Amino acid sequence: MKLKEQRLLFESTKHIYESVKVHFHGVEGFDVYNPSIPFEWNGKRYIYGRVEKRHEWARSWVRLFEESGQDEWTLVPDTMIYQLEDPYISIVEKQIVLGGTHVRFNQGQLDTYYGYFYKGQDLHDLLYFTTGPDYMKDIRLVQLSGNKIGVFSRPRNEEVRRLYKSESLIGFTIINSLDELSSEVIENAPYIAGLFQEDEWGGCNQAYLLASGKIGVIGHICYKTVDESDQWTLSYMNMSFVLDPATNQFENLKIIGTRTCYPEGPAKKSDLTDCAFTSGIEMRADGKVDLYSGIGDTEVGRIVIDYPFEKEGPIVNT
Repeated sequence: MKLKEQRLLFESTKHIYESVKVHFHGVEGFDVYNPSIPFEWNGKRYIYGRVEKRHEWARSWVRLFEESGQDEWTLVPDTMIYQLEDPYISIVEKQIVLGGTHVRFNQGQLDTYYGYFYKGQDLHDLLYFTTGPDYMKDIRLVQLSGNKIGVFSRPRNEEVRRLYKSESLIGFTIINSLDELSSEVIENAPYIAGLFQEDEWGGCNQAYLLASGKIGVIGHICYKTVDESDQWTLSYMNMSFVLDPATNQFENLKIIGTRTCYPEGPAKKSDLTDCAFTSGIEMRADGKVDLYSGIGDTEVGRIVIDYPFEKEGPIVNT
């Protein structure tokens, strides 16, 4: 089934139990969007957010916010400022691992971009430890059993399009420790075959070890629409799938959220009015999940949905 058809089916049968905007304080005059998932560390709840002025592009910082109320987060003063986009966090080897995309310019022109990675137990003093491949965003890590670490890549280039017709792929590999994480390891991660059809793209945004031993992936899946006047719109949607790390085979890929599931709001550019850039999920006491997402590259939304990995059992906290 084509992705647009899948979307129509999802939107005609979806169950959204709550839909709200998430508010950020302490950075007045700036938008906060495309955040990490919320996380708890030393008894407090935090979230990293991408902070950027509305009229600017690729000039963002990642800042740390502490929970200050229901769907309210306040800037933590005097913490590190990272020149990154689209932060994510994972707990690996009992440390916080913070990743994000660093964009490099040369004489005012976009030169390249790549992932930066930081680790540590002190949120005020994380240590930079490696860089991902050129022109690759959305690299994600997940702690597996046996002290192994799953690594997701997202190659997107002309060679990928020529060979597979999709705009990007997702790769997956396993390493033994953070010391092994390098651009070469990420670049050479075997591809997960069949995720995206022609002219589609996407990536992993957060990954979870499940009781079945498989990995639950929360990500984004996308397509582009061009109208009669040659104006185009990028459609970014929240999706999930299950990966068997032993075989690199996936199953149950499905849309779990679209821009229309979230409250209305502005977009940074006209082509981003249909953009919901996934952060990840957080379990709730009622068995459902909070799904967090950037919306319109200007704000953050939260929706409540059914747990998407029910058949594989609960999330395992390693």
